[in-house]
Amino acid sequence: MKLIFDSNGNDKQKEAYKLWADNTTTDFTYGGSKGSGKSYLGCSLIIGDALMYDGTFYFIVRKKLNDLRKFTIPSIHEVFKNWGITKNYYKYNGQDCVFEFHNGSKIFLLDAKYMPGDDPLYERFGSMQITRGWIEEGGEIDPNAKANLQASIGRWKNKEYNLTPKLLITCNPSKGFLYSDYYKPHKECRLPEYRKFIQALPEDNKMLADGYLENLDRILTKSQKQRLLHGNWEYDDNSELLVNYDAVCDCFTNTHVKQGDRHISADLAMKGRDRFVAGLWSGHRVKIAIDKVFSPANIIEQDLKQLKIDAHVGNTQIVADSDGLGAYLESYINNIKEFHGGATAIDSKTYANLKSECAYKLAELINNRDIYIECSREQENIIKDELMMLIGKDIDPSIDKKRLISKKGSGGMTQLLGHSPDYLDMLIMEMIFIISPVNKPSAPIMSY
Repeated sequence: MKLIFDSNGNDKQKEAYKLWADNTTTDFTYGGSKGSGKSYLGCSLIIGDALMYDGTFYFIVRKKLNDLRKFTIPSIHEVFKNWGITKNYYKYNGQDCVFEFHNGSKIFLLDAKYMPGDDPLYERFGSMQITRGWIEEGGEIDPNAKANLQASIGRWKNKEYNLTPKLLITCNPSKGFLYSDYYKPHKECRLPEYRKFIQALPEDNKMLADGYLENLDRILTKSQKQRLLHGNWEYDDNSELLVNYDAVCDCFTNTHVKQGDRHISADLAMKGRDRFVAGLWSGHRVKIAIDKVFSPANIIEQDLKQLKIDAHVGNTQIVADSDGLGAYLESYINNIKEFHGGATAIDSKTYANLKSECAYKLAELINNRDIYIECSREQENIIKDELMMLIGKDIDPSIDKKRLISKKGSGGMTQLLGHSPDYLDMLIMEMIFIISPVNKPSAPIMSY
């Protein structure tokens, strides 16, 4: 059998074929819009390898397995049809979601759903032995899932066939790790040699049905057109967003930010309620010092006391919150600040409440590249999402005060994120020391 990779004039697909065949690239992103030939490309590369190299193993991953069944399997059969591959060459095991070929090769269809109780870090993928792989709709995938999937590649018959480990990621424009690890470094010409980015648009695909682009132009919203039709990775039509995404990404590399007065800000939570997160501050630099899911009140007290002792932070330089727990702590750690987000703002003429005033100040520091956050990569990606919840409530500033969108309820932060914005709350609370600094005694005047 002779396999012909015919891109039908799609030069971006040809570029991807070359990256798949070279000995340097280990992972690359292809995409940027709808109709750019992403799925057909991925199926062609994976199936082609499976047929050419006997007994090799591959994965195709999406966030939801049902989406693979509905959208990716039809593309697989399209490639089979175009290449003349009949059922004599393969069988599909629907129970295990695997294509098994006549030569012993296998393609596993996997979901990358989040399993907070059983596998929060996606370690289930790390034990696999895979030759090469493809992540479809990469913008839906958690970076921990991507890391463990990539760790499984290059472990099955790569040496036997001299195959460089390869991970293909197809996607539409999105924020998150695709933006910070692929798009932005590509734009700034600083991608490492082993990583590549290919911007593909609908006009690159010469096989699009007549009227496809015109129909997209009619049905998509303004924001969707920018992302899915024009491949704009940087567009955001939310005029109430208080921070720039590039500035958010820079929070984790702003090592120029100077150290200063030490503080601790803590978002408190007991069993079954969010997270217990504490940040240790030096000026506008913060390190995530405590991060726990289950924390009884006495453990919260012990942890904060130990942190303040180790970091030489005074009680008055600690701010804590969370539904009355701050008051509980105040009984055992005298003189700490208890943060009440709904309290009157320091600048009550401008802001609706204290939390809104602190949130706007945090956004100002972020946009000015005047805050540095030290944390793990896992925490970084969650914090990025939470910082994008710095959104002003859709009101007319000429008749009302500035306020942040609500934490709970319809359209609130928790609903948008799928979890409580605990890191964000911790960062917001620290701003109380900036908008209402502790008065320091003036230096004595010396006379001689």
